[in-house]
Amino acid sequence: MLTIASNTTSGSVATRRTFRRFIISMLALAVISTVSPANAQYEHRFNFNVGGSVVPLVGDISSRLNTGWNVTAGGGVNLAPTFGINAEYSYFGLGVDQSVLNSLDVPEGNAHIHAITVNPMWRFVNGERFGAYAIAGVGYYRRTVEFTQPTTALVTVFDPWWGYVGPFAVPAHQVLGSATSNAGGVNAGFGLTLGTKGGVKFYTEARYHYANTHRSRTQMVPVTFGIRW
Repeated sequence: MLTIASNTTSGSVATRRTFRRFIISMLALAVISTVSPANAQYEHRFNFNVGGSVVPLVGDISSRLNTGWNVTAGGGVNLAPTFGINAEYSYFGLGVDQSVLNSLDVPEGNAHIHAITVNPMWRFVNGERFGAYAIAGVGYYRRTVEFTQPTTALVTVFDPWWGYVGPFAVPAHQVLGSATSNAGGVNAGFGLTLGTKGGVKFYTEARYHYANTHRSRTQMVPVTFGIRW
């Protein structure tokens, strides 16, 4: 058991060092991009993006939570034609693995993550119709896992046809217990863009997220599709 814990710790340290080097490299590229002339298409001063994704999990957490979905939205400033910084908010919805529910003897469960990140983005291909970029950043992650059971709730309804005002039972979920962890994290990935005549760009992106959440580290690789402008 002690050997396993030591290997896990060493792996976490190695991961953090790798991302630290990646982010330093991104910042160096940013300086080069802002001080040297670039043969790239003119970009607007500000940038925005919105998208959704499938969210595969990796690492230990993948045996406890299931693949989920994500929505993200962000905006930022372009400091040079090839370099910008944007802030993003992301919501991740995940399922709880059936083996975990069975071990706890609960009928249902779900998990969700709120993430706020700041991400430098380097566009190493910046054509009008086609582009490619690298992105990396740091941020805040809040992960909540809830265990629930089906129940009903009474709500007040109004039926103008019958003139009825009163309680009505609807399906609901009762929370039996929950666990929340707040942590800092990092992310890095690559994306492709496809431009249109109106200046809107469709994009697809794969980005690795790592958050140092309590007990089990959160690791996921959302594959996002959306638009940038």
